[in-house]
Amino acid sequence: MDLLDSSMTSPNERKIQRLSRELNALTQVAKTLSSPLDLPELLTAIMDKIIGVLDPADVGTVMLWEQSAGLFRPAAAFGYDLDILRKMGLRAGESITGKVYNEDKVSLFRTSNEITEAMSDMRPANRAMMTQAFGSEQLPRSIIASPISVDDTKYGVLVLENLNSPSGFNENDLPFVKTLADLIALAIERARLETKADVIREARRTERLRSEVMATLSHQLRMPLTVIQGYATALLLDEVEWSEAKHREFLGLIEEQCNDMEIMIRDILDTSLIEVDQLTIRREPLLLQHLVEDIALETQHQTELHRLVIDFPEDFPIVEADPHWIKQIFRNILDNAVKYSPDGGLIVIKGEVRPSDVVISIADQGIGISPEDLIPLFEKYFRVKSASTLHIAGTGLGLPIARAIVEAHGGRIWAESKLGEGTTLYFLLPKADRVVEEGF
Repeated sequence: MDLLDSSMTSPNERKIQRLSRELNALTQVAKTLSSPLDLPELLTAIMDKIIGVLDPADVGTVMLWEQSAGLFRPAAAFGYDLDILRKMGLRAGESITGKVYNEDKVSLFRTSNEITEAMSDMRPANRAMMTQAFGSEQLPRSIIASPISVDDTKYGVLVLENLNSPSGFNENDLPFVKTLADLIALAIERARLETKADVIREARRTERLRSEVMATLSHQLRMPLTVIQGYATALLLDEVEWSEAKHREFLGLIEEQCNDMEIMIRDILDTSLIEVDQLTIRREPLLLQHLVEDIALETQHQTELHRLVIDFPEDFPIVEADPHWIKQIFRNILDNAVKYSPDGGLIVIKGEVRPSDVVISIADQGIGISPEDLIPLFEKYFRVKSASTLHIAGTGLGLPIARAIVEAHGGRIWAESKLGEGTTLYFLLPKADRVVEEGF
């Protein structure tokens, strides 16, 4: 004989059993809430716990209101194929979810007739998705639905369905399900507050970095202007007869300072385009090795301490890319390679062919980068800070710009480095046939 058979237990014993189940459920849900999961995984884990410990519940969903779309969307589910269920979207007031959300109170639907009536306005497409996600047209025996809310903020609705138990849900389950919905609401509220806090922290960090780089730029732009003004004034002095060699030296120094200013201004303008999502890629067939030769020659004219070497295989394929922006990638990386190897040395530009893409590497013999500085290397305004880099001019925008351009072409960029041994920057671009296939 089953000692837990409800026909053989007193009302008090059944109440104790119910309270014990509820306490167990709340304990399990509370443990889940303390786990370090992202919100989607957290909601799914909570649903698993609820269904596992609440006897009448066989199927359940968490429907969240998506303000931008004006629809309720499934965020977590048990007993449904969530990938299929996510294709449905309930309008305000539609079906059980919409009605419970509007009434803002936990509701019990005891019979199939009540459920059918409450779901009568569900649109056919949503009904078809729901049936497909469940794998059956079977209606629940009873349903409990509770709004998910914190204070005056409503997030959605928790819907629990009974399919198999003849007794189903009853009024005694209402407070408990409302408590579960409140716990879910607290989890959502916490996740959104954390997200908001992260956004605020990142915004403050970006603004701080922006202020720092603007101050640095202001200082660095004044420096070349001062130098240019000084040498230009010297050349214009009537009382001094400069030799031809001195004229050329002064003009060379003026040109060098102008080049530095041009790079800084170009980085600022390119970053502005990227920030307003105006980075337009115009692809055309490109012989990358020819472009590299032009940029390498341009860079070589700017330095006597370095020797640039190009190493591309003869069968290097054509890529579909924007020549203007690809040149910018090379300029930015080579500019860094020259600046951060102040003692000179080799700079090797190498091309490698792989089955679906090509990889370009640019290696210098400079001061190198520490492991902790490699992580934020491609973040805006980040500059490697050490005693050996304090005198190196720059905006901290060159590599972030290079990353944005590479990613806009469907590629990726990364770096490897050892302190005192140099740095190698890599970036890959898809082959022309892959660009066509994947629609980059």
